[in-house]
Amino acid sequence: MQTVAGVIGLGAMGKGIAQSLRRSGYAVRVFDVRPEATEAFARDGGVACTSPADLANGCDVVVSVVVNAAQTEQVLFGPQGCAAAMRPGSVFVMCSTVDPNWSIQLERRLADLGLLYIDAPISGGAAKAANGEMTMMTAGTPAAYAVAEPVLQAMAGKVYKLGDSAGAGSKVKIINQLLAGVHIAAAAEAMALGLREGVDPAALYEVITHSAGNSWMFENRMAHVLAADYTPLSAVDIFVKDLGLVLDMARASKFPLPLSSTAHQMFMQASTAGFAREDDSAVIKIFPGIDLPAGKSTP
Repeated sequence: MQTVAGVIGLGAMGKGIAQSLRRSGYAVRVFDVRPEATEAFARDGGVACTSPADLANGCDVVVSVVVNAAQTEQVLFGPQGCAAAMRPGSVFVMCSTVDPNWSIQLERRLADLGLLYIDAPISGGAAKAANGEMTMMTAGTPAAYAVAEPVLQAMAGKVYKLGDSAGAGSKVKIINQLLAGVHIAAAAEAMALGLREGVDPAALYEVITHSAGNSWMFENRMAHVLAADYTPLSAVDIFVKDLGLVLDMARASKFPLPLSSTAHQMFMQASTAGFAREDDSAVIKIFPGIDLPAGKSTP
């Protein structure tokens, strides 16, 4: 019998995951709070569902791609939540960036309901999700992998197994987010200094992306700045949240993170200045006395 997979949350990453699963031949059920998103997916093949509970009926694997732990709680245990509708032995795959301790507790809560769980944060961006090339940082029991692993392999180019119980996946993702947030903040600072000093931004971008100072985040995010395109593929407030989780995890063990703390303050400043829902590259807007590109210069 063919495995039936469900995807909850058709945002930048969730939509790509659902497309990858459909392309791999899975019968895919989808739900999003925006009915138009589910209907658009279903037009090309798949089943549009009216709630998480509706989606869970008949699913072997439910993949949740929502923003945070609070939204995951609603997906599972809120009105029309999927936990009560999932069959015993089916698997809930949690792709959000969350507090590892919350993820550990969630595994226990679902086990009490007879459900399996994989702690499975993701990375790589919308394009890699759409191509089935993203990275998954996973942890779960052998029983959960026995059911869900083919689905995970269809979703991602790299599926790392980091432990036989929840928590390790979320810890590694948080460390990844430490680097991602610091790199974006550093890239914005570098570009801002170049603008302040009158360096041509397109020339600076060209040189840095072919020099030792380059990073994936500089190359990707500063292209957004050059194009003056702050459409939120990943919003400023995502890094307010994620770097907050980084600092929370370190604070619990009294571990100093000076660079993460500074980057978090930069994203907080950008958020409170009115850029919360813009692309995270909009953190560059906190720097005074610079004229940002108007979109004419593209790499």
